[in-house]
Formats: sequence, C-alpha cells, structure tokens
Amino acid sequence: MNFLHQLLEKQRPLFAKGGKLERFYYVFEALETFLFTPPTTTPARGVQIRDAIDLKRMMMTVVIALLPCLFYGMWNVGHQHFLAIGQTATFAEKFLLGFKLVLPIILVAYASGGLVEVIFAIMRKHPINEGFLVTGMLIPLVMPVTIPLWQVALATVFAVLVAKEVFGGTGMNILNVALTARAFLYFAYPTDISGSVWTYLGQEAKTVDGYSGATALAIIAETSANLKSNFTHGAAVEALNKVAWAPGLFSFENLFFGAIPGSIGETSTLMCLIGAAILIITGVGSWKIILSVFAGAYLTGLLLNAFPLNAYMDLPAHYHLVIGGLAFGAVYMATDPVSAAHTETGKWIYGFLIGFFTIVIRVFNPAYPEGIMLAILLMNVFAPLIDYYVVQANKNRRLSRATV
Repeated sequence: MNFLHQLLEKQRPLFAKGGKLERFYYVFEALETFLFTPPTTTPARGVQIRDAIDLKRMMMTVVIALLPCLFYGMWNVGHQHFLAIGQTATFAEKFLLGFKLVLPIILVAYASGGLVEVIFAIMRKHPINEGFLVTGMLIPLVMPVTIPLWQVALATVFAVLVAKEVFGGTGMNILNVALTARAFLYFAYPTDISGSVWTYLGQEAKTVDGYSGATALAIIAETSANLKSNFTHGAAVEALNKVAWAPGLFSFENLFFGAIPGSIGETSTLMCLIGAAILIITGVGSWKIILSVFAGAYLTGLLLNAFPLNAYMDLPAHYHLVIGGLAFGAVYMATDPVSAAHTETGKWIYGFLIGFFTIVIRVFNPAYPEGIMLAILLMNVFAPLIDYYVVQANKNRRLSRATV
C-alpha cells in the first residue's frame, strides 16, 4: 500500500495549481482520500471537536448497515426465480443467480451517478463528496430486479441532478435522492416498476400452475377493490393465504422474514431491523424517527380497523409493518440526515406523519399501494416547516417564562 501511496504522491504536481491536469484536482483528491486517510489533522491547540467520525465514515456506516438487506435481497432474487419455475436449488445457486442479476444494477447506478458527481465537482471546483456512496446503493435496492439498466442510469442521473445538484450538492438537497429516482421511474415508466415485475423468470421460462407475480400489497388492493363494501372480517388476510401456487408465501412470518416478491432490498423486515440496530448503535440513524414511523403506521392501521369500510381498512394493523417497503423506508430513507427533520420534537412529528400518510395512501389510493415512497417525499418538503414551528414554540415558551 505504501508503494501505491507513493505513486499517487508523485502524480500530485500534475493536479496541483499550475499543473497540466489542474482542473481534475478534485478527482485526484477523491481517489486518494477514498484509498487512504487524509493528511489533514485537527490542531493540537485551540477549541476543536475531536471525533473519529466524518462524512466518509458516516456514509460507510450506512453502507455496512445496508449489507444485510443487500445480501438477503440477492438470495431472495434467486429464491423467487426457482420458486416461480418450480425447481429446487441450493442456497449458493440462489445467491449466485441473484448476485449476477443485482450486481449490474449496482454498477450502473454508481457509474452514472458518480459521473454526474465528478462533472459537477470539476465545474464548481469543489471536492467530490462521499454522499453518493449511500445513494448509489439505495437506488438499486428500491428497484425490481427486472428493471432495464438504461432506466437505472436515467433515473440515477435525473435524481442526482434534480434532487441534489440543483440545490447545491451534498448536504443541500431537500428530497431524498434515491426515492426521487424511484418516483421518476414510477411516473415515467410505470409498466417497468409496477405490476408483476418483481420476479426474474428468464427467457421462455415455464412457471408453475397458477403462478402470479403480484406482491402482497397488490393482492390486498385488488381484494379491496373487488369486494368493496361487501366483505367479511379478515378478507384481506384470507386473500393472502389463498395464494395456491406457493402455499404460505404471504403468511405473516414469511412477510416478516422477507422471502416474497418485491424490490431487491425492501422485502425483509428482519434485515431492516438489523440495519436499524447498526445505525442506532453507531449514532448515525435516529431511533426516534424509526420508532415514530412504525408507531404512526401501526396506530393509523388500528384506527382504520375501527371503521372497516373495505377489506384494506380491515387488514390487521401489524400486517402494515411487514408488507411493502415500510420498514426499509423507515430505517434508511426517513432517517436521511439531510432531508429529515432536525429538532428532537420535530423528529417525532416527522416520523409519525410518514407512518400515518403511508397507510392513508395505501388504503385510500390503491393506484399507489407503496405509500411509503410518496409519504417520505411529502414529509421531506414539510420537514423544514416542522422544525421552524418547533423552534418557534421553544422560543415562545422561554419568552413566556422570562416575562412571568
């Protein structure tokens, strides 16, 4: 490693001020700081915050927290494929198939988004930030495995440009970048990111009798629409349990563990909770936001259970916590330190409203069964307003005490 470091240092004059490659200095710096510890240190004297955490280490912590969802998602991609075609396979065969299908999506997301980051760093003459380390991983995990690679590239470029760079780059974005990419594809190319697109079948694959690639959310929404007000208690759960082509596929236990059709990294609530533990223990993610999202969703589900006007409203509240991407969104998206609320009280309000709107969108607008995406983007916009009123309330409370 010393040899590589010395080799890079010999090239530094070419990129320094006055060198032939001066305009690419920040590309050189990004490569060096990615491979080696930066040479800058905190002064020995003076009032300074001395901490081992920086942006790069924070982003790497989030990437590590995403690994359980990534690895499980790769296995599940292969598992759903062999389940759909009625063949048995070993753990390794399932994982290797998923690895082969998911890796290109990750590489395209990093390459396309990284290129935009480099271009803007050169144009604006600022360092290349490490923020895209997480975004480049999140975007593939919220996509179906069947998504065309050119759409991944297009959505990534759009999200980085519109949701990040136009606001000033890393740390300045209002919207979550990964969810912006998903929302772009959802409205621009809906047929490729909705419907029965969640399971890789392969060319000319013969599926088992009665096969359907519908997700749990789609089944519940369809059941609710078909029955309307003429439903019996428990109709939604009954519809999930009636999936004959794969018995037990949508049982509550299987929904929790995540061996179901869905986005690459969103299906397993268990893996999301493992990631949440990593983020909370390291202090990178806010446990208040995570807990309040789950609380908001659960309490809203309970409220709707009291007034079951359709089968979706009758769905037991605890089912809402394990279907769709609610757990993934609560842990990795809602806790985005840039687009989330920053005040302590604001975090509770922000998270609770995300959970509330997720269930409301799911139940009352079946065209968008995955409500967590729109709920987080909506609350991203209102997060500054929530913080403003929390701060104002604190000021007014202090002023009232001072005048007494």
